[in-house]
Amino acid sequence: MRIVALVSGSGTTLQALLDAAGSGRIEAEIVAVGADKPCEGLDRAEAAGARTFVVEPGDHPDRPAWNRALQAAVTAHRPDLVLLAGFMRILDAEFVAAFAPALVNTHPALLPSFPGAHGVRDALEHGVKITGATVHRVVPEVDAGQILAQVAVPVLDDDDETSLHERIKAAERELYVETVAELVAAGAPRPER
Repeated sequence: MRIVALVSGSGTTLQALLDAAGSGRIEAEIVAVGADKPCEGLDRAEAAGARTFVVEPGDHPDRPAWNRALQAAVTAHRPDLVLLAGFMRILDAEFVAAFAPALVNTHPALLPSFPGAHGVRDALEHGVKITGATVHRVVPEVDAGQILAQVAVPVLDDDDETSLHERIKAAERELYVETVAELVAAGAPRPER
């Protein structure tokens, strides 16, 4: 099975996936890693032997043109599964349709609670005692796709956004690896081509 991952930042989630694929825990190959800007995640991918590509929004006249360029770049690698691994851009409905249901993301909250870019901050502001992470299929609506797996993380009395997010990320990485391994083992649904 061929995996393409998309990243935007440091790539710690990507590293967990690369390590799991390299060790055979995920029985698939991460054939390429794309990003919306140069980032550390691409360095991690190159070190693991994956091809990399960058499709920057500023290089395109508008969001739809960027989405089509990113879609073409991903499609060129013939993925069976597309993983968002800290990819911080919203993808349009046409991009999602091209890869669904084999387009998967992770989110640092227990969806459907606290969707969007500030799930950790929103959970703290709401005063919850338990939050966590969710792995879900991507649909055009933000963080609204089918929930594949979740893990709970307690909110400690002295937590701030940074400390809570670090604990969530550790649980989230393990959950993502487990879920992707299960999807691959089950013969994850392939993108419609």
